[in-house]
Amino acid sequence: MSVSLSTDTDILREAEAWKRAGRGVAIATVVETWGSAPRPVGSHLVIDEEGNFLGSVSGGCVEGAVVSEAIDVIGSGKAKLLEFGVADETAWRVGLSCGGKIAVHVVKVA
Repeated sequence: MSVSLSTDTDILREAEAWKRAGRGVAIATVVETWGSAPRPVGSHLVIDEEGNFLGSVSGGCVEGAVVSEAIDVIGSGKAKLLEFGVADETAWRVGLSCGGKIAVHVVKVA
């Protein structure tokens, strides 16, 4: 299941519901942007341990990379700060070629 855009309130409410249902959950949040970025600071993506997600932090392949990292965060319990940008070789692989950079903080919901 994947749903791309919803309100922040809906996204956070769903994260709470998923957690109450016994699912492992992480929240990814855009914490910084530089230059052109697809989503503003404060944008959220909620991910469960099976890779289901709701919301958006970027789009395209960047979100695929964030979902993958979030699954690791759910397993380890260790938060991660991810950065994607046009100058970063990883960014080209995941498709962030808009000329900007984003930083995404991913934490497990306790």
